[in-house]
This record gives sequence, C-alpha cells and structure tokens, in this order.
Amino acid sequence: MPVTANIFSSDFSEKPYWWNDWHPHDASLAEVPKEADVAIVGAGYAGLTCALELRKAGLDVVVLEADVPGSGASTVSGGQTSGGANVGKKPTGRSLDSAAASGREVALLQEAAEGYRIFERLVQEHEIDCLYRRSGRIVAAWTHEHLNAWKIKLEKLNHYTGADGHLMSPDEMRSELDSSIYAGGVLLKHAGQVHPSLFFAGLLKAARSLGVTVCSHAGVKHIVRRDGGFRLDTARGPVKAKRVVIATNGYTGAFMPDLQRRVIPVTSHQIATEELPDDLRHSLIPNDRVVAETKRVSNYYRMSPDGKRMLFGGRARFFKMNRRESASVLHAQLVARFPRLRDVKVAYSWGGLVGLTFDFLPHMGEEEGLHYALGCNGSGVAMMTYLGRQTARKIIGGGNRVSAFESKDFPTQPFYTGSPWFLPMVGGYYRFRDRLDRMLDG
Repeated sequence: MPVTANIFSSDFSEKPYWWNDWHPHDASLAEVPKEADVAIVGAGYAGLTCALELRKAGLDVVVLEADVPGSGASTVSGGQTSGGANVGKKPTGRSLDSAAASGREVALLQEAAEGYRIFERLVQEHEIDCLYRRSGRIVAAWTHEHLNAWKIKLEKLNHYTGADGHLMSPDEMRSELDSSIYAGGVLLKHAGQVHPSLFFAGLLKAARSLGVTVCSHAGVKHIVRRDGGFRLDTARGPVKAKRVVIATNGYTGAFMPDLQRRVIPVTSHQIATEELPDDLRHSLIPNDRVVAETKRVSNYYRMSPDGKRMLFGGRARFFKMNRRESASVLHAQLVARFPRLRDVKVAYSWGGLVGLTFDFLPHMGEEEGLHYALGCNGSGVAMMTYLGRQTARKIIGGGNRVSAFESKDFPTQPFYTGSPWFLPMVGGYYRFRDRLDRMLDG
C-alpha cells in the first residue's frame, strides 16, 4: 500500500515508544541449569508472575526465553488495565450481553476483576514504579446497537466486578473525548493505565531478586516426557524439570504443536505522535482516560504518561506490513477520530503479537504435569498476570477451586496449524461489517 511520506517526523523511529524508558536487554547471560522443579517457557507477564509465585513457595524455577526477556508483547502493549470489560468480547461489538448471566459468565467476570486486583497488589508489593494509576476507561460505542448492548452488559459488569461504570450522556461524552465519531460511550472508573515496559522491568527485577533463573536466548526446541518429568532441549542445552509451564501466548511455537494450533497470533500495531501543542494535549482526552472501541476491528488509545503525545493502536491490517505502512493506516484512523490532529506527525511505530483464541477467551490448563496459560485476547496486562499466578497456585496446591478459565474445551479449527492464513479474509469481512453497521445505524 502507498505510504504518505509527510506524516512522519524528522526523528521517526520504529522502536517502541515505551522502550525509551526501559528496553529488553540482558546484561548477564544466565546459564541454563541442568534441572529445576519447574521450567517456564516464555518470559512475559504470565511467565514471570508464575515464577514469582512458585519461588515464594520455595520451588526452584527456571524461565526459558527464546530472545531476551521483554522482547515479546509484554513491553509494547497499549498499557490499558481493567477487570472484566473485555471478557469474552467477540468480533461483533458485543460481549456477554444477554439479559441474564450464566454461572460461567459470572465466574469469568469475577475472576477477571480478581486479576485486576492482583495486578494492583503486585505493583504495590514489589514497589514497581510503572506510572500506574486508576484513571478510568472510556468504552466508545461504534453504533447505537453497541451502546444498547452495553446498557445490558453494564449492570452485570458493575454487579460482578465492581467496575463502577455508567452510561455517559452526550454532554458528558463531549467533556471526556474531543471526538464526534461515536454513538455514545460508557465510563468505567475501575480501570487504569500503566507503563507496560516499566511494569515488566519491575516483575523481572522482583523475580531475579527472589532467585528465579531467567535464561535469554534459550528457545525451546523439544519437550519430551522422561523419568516422571520432562526434558526440555533448548538452544543452550537441556534442562530437566518436574513440571513445565507454557506461557508463550502469541509466540507459541512448533515445539508445542497441539497448543500452537489453538492460539492465533495477530499483530497489534501502534503509533505515537510527535509532541503535541499545549492546546491539543489538554483537550483531546481532558481527564486522561484510556479509550477502547466496541467495533469488530477495534482501535484503542490514550495519552502518553507525560501527557505530551497521543498513543494510538489497533489491527492496522491483517497481512504483513512494514512499520511505515502500518503507521500510515493508523494515522488515517487517528485523524478520522480527531480531525485536529491532521497535521500532527508520527514519531514512533511498532507492533507486537497478541494471542487470540477461537472462543475469544483466555485459557489455562494442565495435562500430566504440563501446564499452560495462553490467549490474552488483547487484555494481557491484568489477564496474563492473573493466569500466571493461578497456574503457579495450581502447581503448589494453593488454589481451592477450578478457575473458570480452566476448561477442557480449548478449541481449534480444521486445517489450522498455527499460521493464520485466513486472517486477511476474515479481517476484511470484519472491516466491511464495521462500515456496514455505521451505514445502517439509526
């Protein structure tokens, strides 16, 4: 696709904006141990949180990372946190919008809310300076039908998660968001924003300080059952473990083909604008909320922690693109929402793999000592942190209930082996439906 050259600042970078404050690196290359009680594959939010909880229980833990810690999606997310707003959200603009909640729906919502509380406790317990604050979240309704669905959903969300949300009047919506593109909105006060790279850095520091061995450039090639446990062959040698946890999310590889065909890796693209003039900084999102849309191919955005830039993300396209191409798409989408940003240039463009699932729900589970926590579906900060902790508690016997996210039904589809060949077709259809919904919206 053509790229509009004049949208880029003179210092444009393809480095993630978040990496200005902390970037993935490994000053000291830890040796891969010969054995451990638990081997965790993947050093993201889920892997490190799982390792922290296991280590507190006295277990010997090694985390195996194919690249360096933080090189996946954990340090490049949109930095939005909530507890249940996206649970089960399907690409229809709807989510758990029946009049009555089923037993599992209630459990899913309650656990998602618990995950948010656990995230907040981790930040406090380990004194992680990640610029977290409970700023509130705007759910921007793409159509009036979506807004009506949220009227039904909101009562359940408030009741089961304590989201403290309410529908906004047109006047309130205008006072919260300088955009006229939406049919309305919902304000969830029990939600917030975080610097994802600094949060990750804090988890990594806490894990290492407790004695967790985190090994870079130790990609797992094979996992085989042996002597009542497992042998993991890595790029830097083998390790034996009694238990294994797969926490690779959108980066799940061919070493676990059965799990790979259950997770759909989708690139979520993001941009950061150049520093904005004062009048724009304080008027676009005057109360500094985070924003997420209800449409099928959703966009999400917020101001940078210092309030100087707009950070804007979404599924720019469903086929391979370079960073300038994705920036061009996102810039056009940004301007459609905020016409006053038409002449503002893009300073950063980056992306990371989100792990989607066919039922749009996160999953954790276990089979004879091999555990997994996968499928953030775009809500990785709190959800993967929660699933990592719950997986650890299951291993050490600290949980007295089965998680609602622990289901034997982890679906896949025929002919899918981990390479999402169907995304361009499905994504194109979803974009068409978003446009059609707007045309037909009364």
